[in-house]
Amino acid sequence: MAGSEERAPTVHEALLYERLRAGKVRCLTCERRCVIEPGQRGFCRTRENRDGRLYTLVYGDISSLSANPIEKKPFFHFWPGSVALTAGTWSCNFTCPWCQNWEISKFEPDPRRAHYISPERFVSMARTHGCQGTSVSFNEPTLLFEWSLDVFRLAKREGLYNNYVSNGYMTDLALRELARAGMDAIKFDMKGGPGAYERYCRARVDVVWRNVRLAKELGLHVEVVTLVIPGVNDDEESIRWIARNVLENAGEDTPLHFTRYYPAYRFNAPPTPVKTLEWAHKLAKEEGLNFVYIGNVPGHPLENTYCPDCGQLLIERYGFSIVRYEITADKRCPRCGREIPIVGERVARPPGFLGLL
Repeated sequence: MAGSEERAPTVHEALLYERLRAGKVRCLTCERRCVIEPGQRGFCRTRENRDGRLYTLVYGDISSLSANPIEKKPFFHFWPGSVALTAGTWSCNFTCPWCQNWEISKFEPDPRRAHYISPERFVSMARTHGCQGTSVSFNEPTLLFEWSLDVFRLAKREGLYNNYVSNGYMTDLALRELARAGMDAIKFDMKGGPGAYERYCRARVDVVWRNVRLAKELGLHVEVVTLVIPGVNDDEESIRWIARNVLENAGEDTPLHFTRYYPAYRFNAPPTPVKTLEWAHKLAKEEGLNFVYIGNVPGHPLENTYCPDCGQLLIERYGFSIVRYEITADKRCPRCGREIPIVGERVARPPGFLGLL
């Protein structure tokens, strides 16, 4: 390493890799497990082989930062009404052509132009701005793996929760390390069936389901979200397949969200009809899931939480805001007493909160 990059605080030796012959290294952070030649970067463009050692170039290189309502992730069964200080970096390990955050996910990092925020400063900012937790999001959070571990450990000491908003393509070793460091919850973006993953993401969907299952085994709170895209994953086979896999790998009480797609980046299919989302909701309920939602349709009744047993309205939402909260202190339906799986306590956000710093 030479010049300004050698002193850049965002350049750290990676934690998960193995050294191979002829100066090559194998990255063990995401399931691509890239074998990287000296002087080259891996698929995600954030990890570089320097003289036979693997370095992350994005330790604390923050491209995006805001205090977000937890419902924006979306997490609907995790600390309702709370706010998480949320950070992201550059690039991605997927190739989705519809990416909503393409301005950061389609650009590789440059340590000479990094915007560095230390874990200590980030956690201090979370406390200063009245946040209840931290979140790594916007682009794929696994690329901030080493920084996340340090943030999560510090945040736990300060009484904050931690979560990832992820495509779920980390190695099982990385997921275990995140849980050990203090990650409490993870939202998995489920892109569709095997064909959609191979065609659009250049990835394997079985890896994501493995990690959904492992996250539950590790005691993490899990929610699954599918951006329903016309012509990609809006057919009955795909919707039922996703719902069945949530049921089998995470359980009937795991929230599943179907969110509305809008054209972005290099994908120009028309916006998802609301009727398609309502139909997907119906199919997922038929498959046996208790908590199914639709998103990106503010004010729709299927944004709300209802008791699976008696149908009582329990949480009424409008966009990212909670309008009404009727779950009892011991997390039960006030009408029939059914236990409702909510992690954490309801937090009352200040009126007019916009989710900005």
